[in-house]
Amino acid sequence: MIATLRGEVQHVEDNALIVEVGGVGLRVFVPAPTRTKASAGEMLFLFTHLVVREDALTLYGFESQSDRDLFNILLGVDGVGPKVALSVLSTLTLETIQRAIFANEEELLSKVPGVGKKTAQKMAIHLKDKLKPTDALSKMAALADYDSEVLAALTALGYSVVEAQAALQALPKDAPKDVEERLRVALQYIGK
Repeated sequence: MIATLRGEVQHVEDNALIVEVGGVGLRVFVPAPTRTKASAGEMLFLFTHLVVREDALTLYGFESQSDRDLFNILLGVDGVGPKVALSVLSTLTLETIQRAIFANEEELLSKVPGVGKKTAQKMAIHLKDKLKPTDALSKMAALADYDSEVLAALTALGYSVVEAQAALQALPKDAPKDVEERLRVALQYIGK
């Protein structure tokens, strides 16, 4: 029904943006990374998904079509509604989700707020059929063993999955393959 919108951000809320489109302020629920980048007065273009319920019309917005497509795929998982799907996109990147699915690291999905172990397993099964592995993903699979240990260590230390992923992505290409050394470099990145 509403596929995209372009408008000016009027207000940033805890979990949504108020975007003025043609003189009308629309509340659009967006993933956390989009919300933190947005500021009042900024022009914004979003790919949207409208959820129609008996008692509400709820609009969800995404910076890319691939994020919106992933949101729609997640809605197809039994037990996953729009709030949980948005939570997944707020916590994990598409690349992290793909790695979790194709490297059989379902525990990454269960770290998302609102996603338990059973839901993570359902998501993994459903997404494995829907998502396509990328070339970059096959290279990442080789790194998955020691990087997943570093990710687990960082989350055990109290860092969020998003912070841990950012630290892993910031590691230099020539970083040592030793888990402890990679963890030390990742902690230095977080400490900046």
